[in-house]
Amino acid sequence: MSRIRSNPLIQLVDEVARLQGRIGSLFGAVHAQSGLRPMEDLVLNAIVEADTPPTVPQIGRSLGHPRQVIQRAVNTLLTDGFLERLPNPDHKRAPLFALTAKGERLKEHTDRMALEIADGFLQQDDPERCKRLVGELRELRKSLEAFARDTRPGDTQ
Repeated sequence: MSRIRSNPLIQLVDEVARLQGRIGSLFGAVHAQSGLRPMEDLVLNAIVEADTPPTVPQIGRSLGHPRQVIQRAVNTLLTDGFLERLPNPDHKRAPLFALTAKGERLKEHTDRMALEIADGFLQQDDPERCKRLVGELRELRKSLEAFARDTRPGDTQ
């Protein structure tokens, strides 16, 4: 096995990419029902999961995507009536975003479908294992974020 293939982080990247493909297949019907593109769905979920209505830059930082990519998804979600702009008392040019009633209905519908699929899977697998993996992946993500903040791309230390 080559040195790169034996690196645990490279192996993890490969497994996560494969896992993402499997999850995409498993939840494909949910995405098809929503009519949203993957990035729009991701942005919609980020807004729902935020503690307070976020700005485009905040969504971008939380998802690790450029502001421009997030802005395009937000623009589509606004045009389609799933999001609304809210005034931002801290910044006049960076509005906050929240779901409209139409966006909430879509989210409730897709959440019900996703929950049926997830519950079905967890009847065959160990829910506690999934909880452990969530915790471990969250900690790894935080470590990667800290490393990225402290290191410029291309630095090898």
